[in-house]
Amino acid sequence: MAFDGVVTKSIVNELQCLINGKINKIFEPNKNELLLGIYCGGKNFALNISIDSVNYRINLTTNSKANPQNALNFCMVLRKHLVGGIIKKIYSNGLERIVFIDIECHNELNDLITKTLVVELMGKHSNVILLSDKEIVIDSLRHLNKFDNSNRDIFPGSKYVSIVSDKPDFSCIKTFDNFYKLFSTESSSGTSISSTLSKKINGFGKNNIFYLLNELKINDSVYTLYDLKKLFEYLNNMVKLLEAEQLKNTTSCITVKDNSKFFSSSTDSKQKADYFICIDDVSAYDNLSINFFIDDFYFLKEQKEEFKSYRDSVSRLVLGQIKKVKDRINNINLKINECDKTDSYKLYGELITSNLYKIKDFPQDSIVLENYYDNNNPIEIPLDKSISPSKNAKNFFKKYRKLQNTIAIVSKQKELAEQELNYLESIIYELENATTTEDLENIYSEICDNFIFSKNSNTVNNHISSEAQKIATKSKKLSAKKKNKAQKEESSLMPTKYEIDGFTVWVGKNNKQNDYLTCRLAQNSDIWFHTKDIHGSHVVIRPSSFSEKSNLSANLANSEKNVFNQPAVLHSSASSNKKLDLSNSGVPDSVLYKCACLAAYYSKARMSQNVPVDYTFIKYVKKPNGAKPGMVIYTDNKTIYANPQLAQ
Repeated sequence: MAFDGVVTKSIVNELQCLINGKINKIFEPNKNELLLGIYCGGKNFALNISIDSVNYRINLTTNSKANPQNALNFCMVLRKHLVGGIIKKIYSNGLERIVFIDIECHNELNDLITKTLVVELMGKHSNVILLSDKEIVIDSLRHLNKFDNSNRDIFPGSKYVSIVSDKPDFSCIKTFDNFYKLFSTESSSGTSISSTLSKKINGFGKNNIFYLLNELKINDSVYTLYDLKKLFEYLNNMVKLLEAEQLKNTTSCITVKDNSKFFSSSTDSKQKADYFICIDDVSAYDNLSINFFIDDFYFLKEQKEEFKSYRDSVSRLVLGQIKKVKDRINNINLKINECDKTDSYKLYGELITSNLYKIKDFPQDSIVLENYYDNNNPIEIPLDKSISPSKNAKNFFKKYRKLQNTIAIVSKQKELAEQELNYLESIIYELENATTTEDLENIYSEICDNFIFSKNSNTVNNHISSEAQKIATKSKKLSAKKKNKAQKEESSLMPTKYEIDGFTVWVGKNNKQNDYLTCRLAQNSDIWFHTKDIHGSHVVIRPSSFSEKSNLSANLANSEKNVFNQPAVLHSSASSNKKLDLSNSGVPDSVLYKCACLAAYYSKARMSQNVPVDYTFIKYVKKPNGAKPGMVIYTDNKTIYANPQLAQ
């Protein structure tokens, strides 16, 4: 959303509820954010101030945030000067994105004075400045000099100079004729309405104007005189209400409400939704405010950003490990290529040994002998002329045996490396399909347990946000409480439960859940599904009704979810020629097909329409010793081709 002058003015109008409120607490969650605890009218309020270059804002919030153990310098200054102070005035000049908060407090001599907290919301130049009663800068969140921002000095002891926009407010336009002239000038000819207003009038964000035009059904680039009049009347009415402080409860929303007074930026559900101003009569909705929508919008946005940051940091580590494994496999392949000469060394040794009597003129660099393995065709054999022919033969046999041992070792190393690579690729697929921070924490815990990297990794701590760090270290706090830790681990291992035509079906959410489902929860008579040679989830159906004596936790019984966004894992297969007999299982073919579709949907082949899915009894599914979570081999399976789109 565009936090423009109109939104700022609307926020300021609603913040009048804090007048005569007492500042009790001041926190600084991070270097770009402040949180003021205010008690007013028998209620506690939290005023959030953010100068983030993208998410800059000021608003009341109900969302708590973690605070650092040690307060930062500016936070300590604010506590010294403002805690215990009374808010006397909150205002802004016109549609400028600068908010002034006058606070009455005592100085060192216990005299009442008024200090001002200035909140400048200007993108990358945003700042929070504390002024004395003589408009001298006491301190600021960011220290600037005249070379940084608009020829101003912002540091302790400097005189505060406010920023004045070179663009007029809409209130200066006053008449439609003046408004129309904005679009009739040569510089505006052929330009869109949103671009013209954002460039020539202060207070209106381009995006907000664009969304407003959509609601007014005005074409942004092709418009008529009637369209401009309709827009002018709308904006003029809105600005008048803002100036009169009557446009409180300014409403916006993400989704279209039943009441038409609540607007959305887009009617297309696939398009990113946003907020914009609505001036309809909202007297019936006194409990709603633009503060509520601003708080909700940015809280959800920051959650997504933190989630993405956490996921990207873990992904980078796993991708780095994947690169190392691929390099290792390449080196192994080079060694294997070198071992291709193994049979040649054996052949050289045998030919020299069988033709020692023919070798007379020695020493020499090479010798040509008849290869009796190839119709006696001549073959040239390199020799070490410093030693005898018989010793050359012995050396060839020695190299042959050494390479034979090397082949056995590097082949095993390649097999293990390929298994590790497959496992790491399954982790990447899980990360791509993770939807919650809990999913990420489970994946992170899994790869730490498998020694990919340590939970104390500096690399992770440097990339993930403070909120993500808090989540990533949560397990450490629980480690002191074994009971809680065990409950959390059990909960994280619970697969997702579905009901298909009266049959109970479980789907693993990640590698750990797949491992837990297949190797611990499932019974021998259960039927197991997995996409053939494709990353995907383990799916298990229980032919008989669920037994209360089963080792599955009671929590699982209440874990039904929709079939969406489940990560996939890897398996390997070893097919058998035996026929799988499911005639006595009691599971109809239609249910088997639906389970196959479910397995196909929770796989990397989700977008396909014909996916091979293997299925067999759990008793034929085994986990090799030392294998990674979710890695199994199976036999006696059948294959069915399923359409994952049917599982949606």
